[in-house]
Amino acid sequence: MERGALEVLVRPPGQAAQPFLATCALGFNDPAVPTGLWSSPNPLELCAVSGGYAYILDTTAPENFTMIACRPVLQVQATTADNLLLFIGHRSIFAWGPNGQAWESRKLSDEGIIVESIEPGTLHGRGWDLLTDQEPPFTLDLTTGLRLP
Repeated sequence: MERGALEVLVRPPGQAAQPFLATCALGFNDPAVPTGLWSSPNPLELCAVSGGYAYILDTTAPENFTMIACRPVLQVQATTADNLLLFIGHRSIFAWGPNGQAWESRKLSDEGIIVESIEPGTLHGRGWDLLTDQEPPFTLDLTTGLRLP
């Protein structure tokens, strides 16, 4: 066992497939960052988050995994209408879809994103602006990750 790592026993679909142990390194030992398991938009993948480090695991091929570039992940949100898994960081949002990375937003905050609501096609939030010391609102298009006017 790795010290502080998240270990997940994965049982791949199909009777002939052998279970495997996925060991996901711990990012930060801090209650402010998530640790847990999430469904992925691709039914053959699993999302594991260990102390803010997020991994997408291919349940059919243990050697295939992706470590999400957003570090640390501060929040994970699933959007069923848009079939995305959203990784919210300090400054931007990273989206994972059924075919892998869907998009990564531009900088939305200087330090801290607040997701206020998610509706089909859009995400509404606020991000802190260093120069004004305010949290102006923003809206993202969940198809492209672009900021809407």
